[in-house]
Amino acid sequence: MSDDTPSYGFDTLQIHAGSRPDPATGARQTPIYQSTAFVFRDAEHAAALFNLQEVGFIYSRLTNPTVAVLQKRIAALEGGVGAVCCSSGHAAQIMSLFPLMQPGRNLVVSTRLYGGTVTQFSQTIKRFGWTAKFVDFDDTDAVKAAIDEDTRAIFCESIANPGGYITDLPVIGRIADDAGLPLIVDNTSATPYLCRPFEHGATLVVHSTTKYLTGTGTVTGGAVVDSGKFDWAASGKFPSLSEPEPAYHGLRFAETFGPLAFTFHGVAVGLRDLGMTMNPQGAHYTLLGIETLSLRMRRHVDNAVKIANWLERDDRVEYVTYAGLESSPYFGRIETVCPRGAGALFTFALKGGYDACVKLVDSLELFSHVANLGDARSLIIHSASTTHRQLTAEQQRAAGAAQEVVRVSIGIEDADDLIADLDQALSKASS
Repeated sequence: MSDDTPSYGFDTLQIHAGSRPDPATGARQTPIYQSTAFVFRDAEHAAALFNLQEVGFIYSRLTNPTVAVLQKRIAALEGGVGAVCCSSGHAAQIMSLFPLMQPGRNLVVSTRLYGGTVTQFSQTIKRFGWTAKFVDFDDTDAVKAAIDEDTRAIFCESIANPGGYITDLPVIGRIADDAGLPLIVDNTSATPYLCRPFEHGATLVVHSTTKYLTGTGTVTGGAVVDSGKFDWAASGKFPSLSEPEPAYHGLRFAETFGPLAFTFHGVAVGLRDLGMTMNPQGAHYTLLGIETLSLRMRRHVDNAVKIANWLERDDRVEYVTYAGLESSPYFGRIETVCPRGAGALFTFALKGGYDACVKLVDSLELFSHVANLGDARSLIIHSASTTHRQLTAEQQRAAGAAQEVVRVSIGIEDADDLIADLDQALSKASS
């Protein structure tokens, strides 16, 4: 498939984008290029690759043919100019910030984030001299007020984990644009099938490819996708991209690579020095998963709508946070931000509190109790005692992971079977 065919529909792109029959064997499926290094044609070819004068394969920490196909496919689905795949979603977050941040700089982030991301941003990045300001992104005045001269990025999730809240991306995108800052959107829970953040002002999109993109709970991975629309040299705030790079004889990424500046930096500096590499077998599994992404997401959403409505009517349940419910304060954002549905991730609270949540989790048979989401299987977790247990009670509540709340990731099984499983477990939890 040619790389200059953006007119294809999503269902076609998820199968064909970035791939061609293998030139050596004619293999139609993308092979797993399980090779550490790649032979240069001659000394001149090697020098051109290392000088970034020619694109090609050197060493699999940097570039690999299997991973390259995945990068092109994810970029095509998101509508970006390029992507860099790496070892996990958490690695993708650091990779997205690495060219933007310096000691003393900060980023403004949503309070509604995955618990591990809250820990990464509130604790771990301090070791780099970076800080994060946590703000309720529904309070746009607070978002604007949090931005200062040292702010270098704004970060949120399109559909927030764990509560399934939908961020008002057009509004946040305008705030970022007015401030001359890149907006980074974690699109893991929505996938590009449900949400296209670049159409709402995002600069970069990050993914944990571990989740819906792979869809089978088999491999970890991450991706950073570049919109190619941000002028990295305009403000002087991003010297890693606009100023001479000593490691490449003074090359300026923004000047040399234009819209692809961030992508090239992600490989030539980010992967080179941080080493957060995706392995080719993992890329292969994710490519296989993406081939059925739209089919799976439609079933995920249909099941989630049916199950969330059933839970909302159940007397044993205090509330349900699914944005696809007409009672949700975020229901009105679906048409604009996620026109194909509100995803399949949400929480619900039990009237019996913490103990009832634990009993529910232990009583389910079809739902798997795991620290993951986006699997074809339905999953459940009590976030307050697991993924969000490092947070304070106030942080847990702000993130939508209070003590009386469980998170569900609705799979693609028969919805009636899932409802029956929840019904029997709720009976045991409330007895």
